[in-house]
Amino acid sequence: MRDAWRVAFGTFTALPVGPPEHVTGVVLGRALLLAPLTTAPALLAWAALGTVSTTGWAPAGVAAVLALVVTALLSRALHLDGLADLADGLTSGHDPARSLEVMRRGDTGPAGAAALVLALLLDAACLTTLLGGAFGTTLAVVALVASRLACALCARDGIPPARADGLGQGVAGTVSRAHLLGLVAAVALAAGLAGASVSAGLGSTWWAGGLGAVAVVLVAVAAAVVTRRHAVRRLGGVTGDVIGAAIEVALAAGLVTAALVVTAVPHL
Repeated sequence: MRDAWRVAFGTFTALPVGPPEHVTGVVLGRALLLAPLTTAPALLAWAALGTVSTTGWAPAGVAAVLALVVTALLSRALHLDGLADLADGLTSGHDPARSLEVMRRGDTGPAGAAALVLALLLDAACLTTLLGGAFGTTLAVVALVASRLACALCARDGIPPARADGLGQGVAGTVSRAHLLGLVAAVALAAGLAGASVSAGLGSTWWAGGLGAVAVVLVAVAAAVVTRRHAVRRLGGVTGDVIGAAIEVALAAGLVTAALVVTAVPHL
């Protein structure tokens, strides 16, 4: 299990960790299942920024941008890079080989740049609303954690790699359906309990907060699945860029859902 922790934090964060002793399909599968836990450093930063914003020490907009900056630094912006690469690849034509070649390049084209700008603007707009209150901050954190479910969703058994090398080749098919369903259920349950607890503490109905938090998780999961399916249909399988893009799309979808929940229930 130690190797899985090292692979998870070494892959999805910029934190210094020792190299794993053994890297097998089982280890990689476990690492992807642990991906939501690798958000812990960013989660603490988001919670702190939400507290600073809620107490009036900093404007919500500033806190929102700082939250995105911290997250990008902690992840070495790899997920954003995956989003840009996938956008460039999918808009380069309908030939899978051509798309994969474009995705392998180190430059970013117009589609990739547009995807990055629009995704970050959407995230910042949502976080400006969410980090202004305790319940909104809770839902923002839920969206952050839920977005990392995309890692296991993209590596579910039965999904092939798009190329014979790279991260996709190593992790494709390493997560069983049973483990995936268990992980999604666990994250949804934890999110529901967190949302219910915070809403009850604010004097609102606990079930409204719980359902809102669960909705954030489910929408994030659905967004990741849609991204994965589209990529597999166009590319023939998954790559590391597909996983990164699925994370960013899931995060944006989760944050939008969270902002809608907070707007619909203003007293939270």
